[in-house]
Amino acid sequence: MNRQLLTILLLAFTINVFAQGPPITTGTPVMLGLEGNGIRTFGKIISKENTNIYVQPIGIPYNISPKFQIGGILPFKFITPKRAETNGGIADVTLFTKYQLYKKDEKAKTFRVLANIKQSFPTGKTSSIPQIGSGIYQTYVGFIVGKISSAIGIYGDFGYNITSNGASDNFLYNFSVGVPLLPQKYPQKQINTFLEFNGNYVFNPKIHTLFISPGLQFIPGRRILFETSFQMPIVQNNISTNKTKYMLLLGTRFLIN
Repeated sequence: MNRQLLTILLLAFTINVFAQGPPITTGTPVMLGLEGNGIRTFGKIISKENTNIYVQPIGIPYNISPKFQIGGILPFKFITPKRAETNGGIADVTLFTKYQLYKKDEKAKTFRVLANIKQSFPTGKTSSIPQIGSGIYQTYVGFIVGKISSAIGIYGDFGYNITSNGASDNFLYNFSVGVPLLPQKYPQKQINTFLEFNGNYVFNPKIHTLFISPGLQFIPGRRILFETSFQMPIVQNNISTNKTKYMLLLGTRFLIN
């Protein structure tokens, strides 16, 4: 009887977490469902004053255990400067790992903290103009925090990015609030709204950018979701004349098992 009750409670918790949905531009501390053994891809249009950029990453996370996840990101990047031809190809490949440091589950809600490490490799070509890759190694060490219930999800991730070849290190931070619009039910179907903030502070020279990113997510079933986000700069104090005007993201996530 106790085992049956535990199974029912776990199923109810899983449905609620799935229905809430992972944030779109912020890391999620939940390593199951659509952030488990699956595939995530999205198209991202970056509109700058003198350049248009299209990025299509393919991310594959894999759960080693309920607490430990590894994965890789293969990005394709296409850059079109004003009055110039498009140059594209594979950009810098990234490997990542997440480890759950703390978890407190209660009825229809949870609080979790994860460590997050990412390693980027200079696989994108730098011989062309404009160049596709960064030409440097980058090591990111950070944390992901989330407090999730059936009514609201509050998420944050932040970390330090260490770069090679004399490039400047930077600090990245993201914050997200997600609210489901439909009642919780099974079979699962949900629409989630998100308000997110995405920041990046470069140390030398001192450059700070911050974007506000409203988003919408549709979950038609347990194995797939669709999402979109529109990112607008609210702080952009860099010295470049090629500042970002907006970014548009359209994507999907698919659960393999």
